[in-house]
Amino acid sequence: MYRDLLMKMIRPALIPIAALLTLVSVAFSQEGPLSSDPPKGITAEEIIQKFAAKEKEFKEARDNYTFRQNVKVQTLDGDTTVTGEYNEVFDVTYDNLGRHLENVVFAPQNTLTEIIMMPEDIQRLRHLMPFVMTSDDLHEYDVLYVGQQREDELHCYVFDIAPKKFEPKRLYFQGRIWVDDQDFQIVKTSGKTVPETHKKSNENLFPKFTTWREQVDGQYWFPAYTLADDTLHFRKGSISDVHIREVVKYTDYKRFGSKIRVLYEGKELPKNQPPDDKDENETKPQ
Repeated sequence: MYRDLLMKMIRPALIPIAALLTLVSVAFSQEGPLSSDPPKGITAEEIIQKFAAKEKEFKEARDNYTFRQNVKVQTLDGDTTVTGEYNEVFDVTYDNLGRHLENVVFAPQNTLTEIIMMPEDIQRLRHLMPFVMTSDDLHEYDVLYVGQQREDELHCYVFDIAPKKFEPKRLYFQGRIWVDDQDFQIVKTSGKTVPETHKKSNENLFPKFTTWREQVDGQYWFPAYTLADDTLHFRKGSISDVHIREVVKYTDYKRFGSKIRVLYEGKELPKNQPPDDKDENETKPQ
């Protein structure tokens, strides 16, 4: 969550924003008109059950991939002048036991002065913006069929999603998702993190964002690019409105494979095959 700094704003050196961000956002925004026609040959509830099951598969599959994540958060004066920046690049990898690791490879000094990066922000940028809604999560959300829309070359079913209730100390997604009508996988999400907080000593706001996915290995749609460009309206403190831009890139998806080998009598055993049942003392995996 972002908290307004109760201090005089300190402006670092002005840094121009690369026009590449605008070009990328336009490239990811080729969509057709939204039609409210009901789905044919399948019910909205059946679509929900199918994509939720696919999302569960996707979540498990993504845990078997390494990738690089580049997180950048900027505050801006107008649309072109950067007044502060937080940037972190890290590789998501696994050890030989399959445990999740995040190795930071680039992290320059944080120059944000108008907002503070809280631990919840890191969680949101890493986990909520690439929103995943599995069959295990369905009971927590209301899912409403909106219609059908074309996203680039994909024909998609469109749903609006909102949490049924808020549990303490938990963050949720609220917004819209696009589900490919062939793979029944989410290919785009657009919305924001909720709930926000407007307490006197703790005001935490979130920008609206859109996440696009790309197909990896011809099977799963993994997050590829997230863009948030919004103005946060603080009610307390010395700063009222803050223009914020967030960009999260996911690259270099590679399937993870364990390097552990089990040898028996100098030979590598096929996976899941035990050695010959001889003497237990002779079985010595190396």
